[in-house]
Amino acid sequence: MAQKKPIRLDGLVYSTNQQFFDDVDPPAEVVTLPKNEQKLRVVLDKKQRAGKVVTLITGFVGSSEDLESLGKLLKTKCGTGGSVKEEQILIQGDYQTKIILWLKEWGYSLTK
Repeated sequence: MAQKKPIRLDGLVYSTNQQFFDDVDPPAEVVTLPKNEQKLRVVLDKKQRAGKVVTLITGFVGSSEDLESLGKLLKTKCGTGGSVKEEQILIQGDYQTKIILWLKEWGYSLTK
């Protein structure tokens, strides 16, 4: 059985070769850690946000679908807007203490 060689894609813009990426392994599937092993950090941030405060939740290890669902649940619970970007959950407003309490109630015991 032949070993797969790493492919250098320096400068590649487009390829019409159908077998070009056959040697490349597909990305590994991310497994979501159990709630009691998640080390979530909840901090307030107002950098580059015109002085407006947002609550940032970082440290989630898992699939993007699970992160999106947690973000949606927190936005609904807070009754405010927010988004999920770059593996962070942003909640508009100062909800730090409430979010920490809710996450601990839901089983995220390592939350700070």
